[in-house]
Amino acid sequence: MRGIRAVVVLIFCSGLCLPGCLSFGEDSNTIELQVNYNTLNGTVIESYLDGELTSLESFEFIVDFSETKSETKLKKFGIEFDDDREPIEVEFQDETSIIVSFSEHGMYNLTAYAIDEQNNRASTTEKIRVDLRINWIEDDTNEPEKMPFNPIPSNSGEHPIYIEIVSTVENPSIIEDFGGGRSVDFTWKITDELGDTCQSYSEQVGDGESVTWNTIHFNTYLLHDLSIEYDEGQDYISVSHTVSIIYDSD
Repeated sequence: MRGIRAVVVLIFCSGLCLPGCLSFGEDSNTIELQVNYNTLNGTVIESYLDGELTSLESFEFIVDFSETKSETKLKKFGIEFDDDREPIEVEFQDETSIIVSFSEHGMYNLTAYAIDEQNNRASTTEKIRVDLRINWIEDDTNEPEKMPFNPIPSNSGEHPIYIEIVSTVENPSIIEDFGGGRSVDFTWKITDELGDTCQSYSEQVGDGESVTWNTIHFNTYLLHDLSIEYDEGQDYISVSHTVSIIYDSD
């Protein structure tokens, strides 16, 4: 898996107000820290076509310090992560909010802090939840590829609580070109990195029809593959998988 990428965009926003945001505050002797988050949870979306990654939509959220007050002049605002990344700091006179972007799923502890000109510091820590949704499409194939997915968080933190899989197989009609198609018998399989089949489900999809398998899987400690194996028939099919890696919302 790729390492966590945190992209920071600095925004000048004098007196920025975020409607519907979440606010958290903590006082030092001189600093009244007020931090607003527009959200604390989101989803990274990966999209694949015929086995190739076509897009990656990161999860972004705003950390806004504009309501923070201090008896002495404020000097810096910053963010600390719970992994090995360096803190992010911005000068108070330049910016009052930060946009943070995550491209890997996981549970993260994010500490927001303010420092005044006398080096007094106030901080507050919040948990950020980042789920993952993988969209996988293959069109007109009789050899569907295995779809790998990794539920293990790259920050070595809390594991997801479950994996939801929704897979649709379509048998496109070929009546116009060849005078009629045939049904296809096949089996979905979820296999872990040890080669064990965790779940399987067999179906038949007729010419011009589609079938869907929806299941939940609870082993989030091993790498997995989702595959489709033909049992009978050779007609070309189209495949649409959606795999969602979900963390505890509490």
